[in-house]
Amino acid sequence: MKPSRNPSKNPSKNPPKNPPKSLTESESRIAAVRAFTRFYTRKLGVLDQHLLKSAFSLSEARVLYELAHRDDLAAKEIGIELGLDAGYLSRIIQNFDEKGLITRKPLASDRRQYRLGLTAKGRQTFARLNQASHDEVAAMLAPLSDHDGHRLTDAMATIEHLLEPRQHERAPFLLRSHRVGDMGWVISRQAIAYAEDYGWDISYEALVAEICAEFIKAYDASREHCWIAESDGKPLGSVFLVNASDELAKLRLLLVEKEARGLGIGRALVEQCVRAAREKGYKRMTLWTQSILVAARGIYKSVGFRRVAEEKHHSFGVDLTGETWEMEL
Repeated sequence: MKPSRNPSKNPSKNPPKNPPKSLTESESRIAAVRAFTRFYTRKLGVLDQHLLKSAFSLSEARVLYELAHRDDLAAKEIGIELGLDAGYLSRIIQNFDEKGLITRKPLASDRRQYRLGLTAKGRQTFARLNQASHDEVAAMLAPLSDHDGHRLTDAMATIEHLLEPRQHERAPFLLRSHRVGDMGWVISRQAIAYAEDYGWDISYEALVAEICAEFIKAYDASREHCWIAESDGKPLGSVFLVNASDELAKLRLLLVEKEARGLGIGRALVEQCVRAAREKGYKRMTLWTQSILVAARGIYKSVGFRRVAEEKHHSFGVDLTGETWEMEL
């Protein structure tokens, strides 16, 4: 019997197709990541034309964020940081300029390049957008228990660190509420930081210990709070909102670890403290600082505090000039 001339009936020339194989481990991971991306962009509304029902796209909001958290940025730097096309970024900058949201100062080294900053209107616009983002995420997280909330943020940090290992100057961080053991960390790090940087003696450690002890003993969650800045589970900074009277809130014990300075942590802590003071119904806010704390004073001024008094004094083993700063909320 001769072999069939029909190739479809010749098993040697046209073997039957194998049934679909199960996905390889690599393919399964790809599918899982793509599924998570679809879920996450839908959950945060990233696919909407405008972010948080505002007049801004996601890219525009990111540019506003960079300008609000970093001083005197060049447009080119923002483009590199965010991976934006130069033409698209130029249109965003022009739009912001026409709306009165930014300042533009030509670089002395290259008149074609500009240093950008936010105007008062720009900062107010960002503050509203930032608050809307905060409130939307808060609503999303509200149903979670504290344990599940920690699991979620830890998982997010893991994703970010695995996909983009630390190569950038600005490391990710989060602000969380104080936990058991945090007061001991605050006392220790405050004492060591000011001893190393400014030569303050152990009497400052005693003062910080008294403040922390009083905060814990008389803690009123409806009027007070402590935030810890954290990255990779490591505390990097702190700030306290303390009740001074029915209408007056006090900002105390701002600290950013030396290794984390320049990342925007100090400003984030102060802004969170001010925002919470408003939410809790305070009318005014005050703080006491020293003239030598230049970086902290710059943050206070930038968020709206003004210096109302100063006095020379000898404390913590050194001569200092104390300053009282206040702001209306």
